[in-house]
Order: sequence, then structure tokens, then C-alpha cells
Amino acid sequence: MRMTYILPGLVLVGALILSSVFIVDERKKALVLQFGQVKQVVSEPGLGFKIPLIQEVVFYEDRILGLPTQPIEVTPADDRRLVVDAFARWRITNLVEFREAVGPGGEDQARARLDRIINAAIREVLGSVPSQRVLSEDRTALMNQIRDLARREAASLGVEVIDVRLTRTDLPDQNLEATFARMRAERQREAADEIGRGNEAAQRVRATADREVVEVTSEASKQAEVIRGEADAQRNKIYAEAFGRDPEFFAFTRSLTSYERALQAGNTSMVMEPDSEFFDYLRSEAAPKPAPAPAP
Repeated sequence: MRMTYILPGLVLVGALILSSVFIVDERKKALVLQFGQVKQVVSEPGLGFKIPLIQEVVFYEDRILGLPTQPIEVTPADDRRLVVDAFARWRITNLVEFREAVGPGGEDQARARLDRIINAAIREVLGSVPSQRVLSEDRTALMNQIRDLARREAASLGVEVIDVRLTRTDLPDQNLEATFARMRAERQREAADEIGRGNEAAQRVRATADREVVEVTSEASKQAEVIRGEADAQRNKIYAEAFGRDPEFFAFTRSLTSYERALQAGNTSMVMEPDSEFFDYLRSEAAPKPAPAPAP
């Protein structure tokens, strides 16, 4: 009979003992709360103990957390609107202050609060400098200013802002098209200038080539006329020497050449007298005697 009461009692005691033990992971920190009040802070990994049914344990991240902010529009000192978003890295440093600041919302509530703090810091820092400095590649000083300002504001939450990085700094969508149109016009103007310079250079090259062609052609024609004149002189010299050696044979060959050229097939007609000297070699078997050559 007593065993009937002992077993449930042992089970109840075991359940109470198990419910009073909790394990803290090395990536976590824990708060032991009693009716909403902080009774114990556990920052080291291992086993912890609490009063069952009265106390509860709330775990928080001990690692560095990331926070991508929502894109916002800022107006730098030169009144040129920009769309900016950032990425922050933060961690919980004081669990008690963190719990009192964010309440049961925990890390989600902390992210919302940090998002507003970082956006306000971005507006304040970027609003005091020209847009060219924001859009330049060297923005380390600006990001450090945003980090320091956000770190001071977030200290009351029990967190530390470790770093803030600007991930995007662009023009608003309504200004992008105008900017692209201006860039396209500038590139088209540069292309037109390059085309004009190319055409001018091409004209110079063509003019130079045409002048060289005329010069080369003129020189070749001059040399051809000189060679042709020398050849004609050589030919006349050979004819003269041949005529001087055998006038009858020379006259005979010249007559044959004339017959060959004149008596071609076709409709060519010639009207000549029968006793013309042109047919002397055709009328008789003996060749006419040519006039004696003058003495040299």
C-alpha cells in the first residue's frame, strides 16, 4: 500500500529536480526571472539551477548579431537625395539593462529599436556632407561617425554597436533615368567627337594616298615614255642599219608587211591605180630597183 504512494512521490520529486536544472549553451546567456524580476544572471556555459514553478529562465544570444537596415532616403548638404541602407553588427553586453529596455520582446524588439537608432545616425551624419563624399569610395570616416553615434544611443539598451557599414548609396528611382540619360548623352557626344576625328584622319590618309598614286603614276609614265623613246630610237637605228646593208631586201620586207596589214579579211575597200607602186612586187617576178642610197 505504501508503495502506491511512494512511486508517485518519487516521480514528483524527480520532476521537480529536473525542472530546477537548466543548461546554458556556450553561445547563449541566461536570466533567471522570478515574477518578472531578475534574480540571477548566468553568463558562463554549463548547468544552472532555479526554483521550480516560481522562477523561469530566459536565454539570449552571446554572439555578435547582424542587422540589415531598411533603405531610407537622405538629403546631403547639396540637397541631392540619395537612397542609403546599411548593415550593422551588434551584441548584448548587459543582460539586466537589455531586459529592462526591451522587455519580453527580446532580440526582435532590440532589432527594431536599433534600426531606428542607426537610421537616425545615418541621416544626421550624411546630411552634413555633400553627396560626392557619400558616393565616393573612401567612406570609412563617415561610417565610423555613424557607428560612434549609434553606439552612444544604443548604450541605454544594454547593447554595443560594433560596426556599421553602408551597403548601398544610390540615387532614387525617379532620378536614375535622368542621370542615365545625361550619361548616355555625354557618351554619345564623346562618340561623335571620336567619329569626327576618325573621319578627319581618314581624309588625310586618303589625300596622302591619292597624291602618292599620282606621283607614282606620273613617274612610271615618264619612265615608260623614256624607255619607249629609247626603244623607238633603237628600232630606227636597226632599221637604218638594215636598210643601209640591203635596201632591196628591206623594201621587200616592208612591202610584205604592208600587204599583210592592208589585205585583211573584212569589208575594207581600196581604190588604187593599176600601175601604183604598191603592187610592184605583185606584178613582176623581179623586184623593182630601189633608188640608190645616198653616200654616207
